[in-house]
Amino acid sequence: MADEQDLLLPIANVGRIMKQIPPPSAKISKEAKETMQECVSEFIKFVTGEASEKCQRENRKTVNGDDICWALSALGFDDHAEAIVRYLHKYREFERERLNQRVQNEVDSTRTISGASDYKCIQAGKQTETSTPLLLFEVTDQNGNSSLTKPF
Repeated sequence: MADEQDLLLPIANVGRIMKQIPPPSAKISKEAKETMQECVSEFIKFVTGEASEKCQRENRKTVNGDDICWALSALGFDDHAEAIVRYLHKYREFERERLNQRVQNEVDSTRTISGASDYKCIQAGKQTETSTPLLLFEVTDQNGNSSLTKPF
């Protein structure tokens, strides 16, 4: 039974979403939440299974948002597919803007360093003043840890 529960969406999340629809005074039974949990989990398996089969036919290993939209449409859930396409478009647009903002911030900070009259040299934990511009590179590893490289 525990293994079967691991394949379902968390009941607390399902219940929280269900509570958004009826008036605040309404109660939702445990059986109703469990039934919805099973239905929603089965629906997700159904759609992702179709998307996964498409990816296998195309010799791809990763299912992406476009594959889910295609599967929804192929299975006759056109209204849902249209909503997901709109969401996916807005999400990608937001991520693109966020990346552009991050790049712009890095460019601005580089301009600040190169436009300053005095340059700071960071060596072995000490800051010293120098009149020669230095190139400093920030290196970020896969875990998000960043460090400055030694100046050239």
